[in-house]
Amino acid sequence: MPLPRSRGRQGLLFPRGGLPYPAVLRGRRGQPSPSSRRRRQAYLFCLPGMAFLGLFLAYPLFYNVWTSVHDVELGTLLSGGERFTGLANYRAVVSDPAFWHSVRLSLLFTLGSLVFQFAIGFALALLFARPFPLNGLLRSLLLVAWLLPPVVSGTLFRWLLDAESGAYNSLLSAVGLGTLSHDWLTDPSTALAGVIFANVWVGVPFNMLLLLVGLHTIDPELYEAAAIDGAGTWQRFRWITLPLMRPVSVTVLLLGLIYTFKVFDVIFVMTGGGPVDATRVLSLYVYEVFFRFFRFGQGAAAGLLLLVVPLLVGAFYVRRLRREAREEAVGGAA
Repeated sequence: MPLPRSRGRQGLLFPRGGLPYPAVLRGRRGQPSPSSRRRRQAYLFCLPGMAFLGLFLAYPLFYNVWTSVHDVELGTLLSGGERFTGLANYRAVVSDPAFWHSVRLSLLFTLGSLVFQFAIGFALALLFARPFPLNGLLRSLLLVAWLLPPVVSGTLFRWLLDAESGAYNSLLSAVGLGTLSHDWLTDPSTALAGVIFANVWVGVPFNMLLLLVGLHTIDPELYEAAAIDGAGTWQRFRWITLPLMRPVSVTVLLLGLIYTFKVFDVIFVMTGGGPVDATRVLSLYVYEVFFRFFRFGQGAAAGLLLLVVPLLVGAFYVRRLRREAREEAVGGAA
């Protein structure tokens, strides 16, 4: 005989022949609810990623911070007699003229690379945004520069810019401009331009892809309406393309700055920081302090200072994304 419907202690009705609704939702006493099980499963799925970040990111970072405030050299590293020195390593780094020389070269290398990467990438994105025969094939071939490992790209350009058997000097001689042949990577006045040239070749496909995606998001009807109103090609580019591409352009430039400022492999393979420290950017300065002079404490301090610019740019980028998200939310609500 079914139980009569009556109110339980919590003011809920007993269903016919069953338990109160809270007990139905919880299941039997002692068993977790479905939402609790899903939460635990989510934590288990996140555990491998958190372990990876802790082991390969957080631990090296904290160990680097610890090393930067201790007197760690080859002798003390082997004997275990590291001595706490506070900010002495940082003071030694910022008082080193070679450090500021490397900072200046890093800024020149980053600025030169970004300007040409963005300009050439934008031009190629405008080209590939229009349909034409072999569009996809040519676009795929341009991606080879981005897909190749940086060490391979650096080795390739070291051969191309070689003074005796390089392809560029041979090309100049073939077109009657042999007098312009030059020792591109062994001359301090042109070595930095040579590594910038190689890094531009590596970074152009990345800029082109992101900018091409941004161009495809622009409504073609805007161009059609502007053409009907008599706007020319330049006017459409000036008043439609550039303003609508501004968010994508800022993102591309910020990501390019974060990556380019810490480039090491291309420059190391091509010049090793030479000649006469003409291409010893900040990343190579940190490498030499670590593995040439074995001053691990100062190298750790210089490495943390190397992270300052990317961290500041990254913080600005995240802040900008959040502001844009808030503006879109306000615009959608309005």
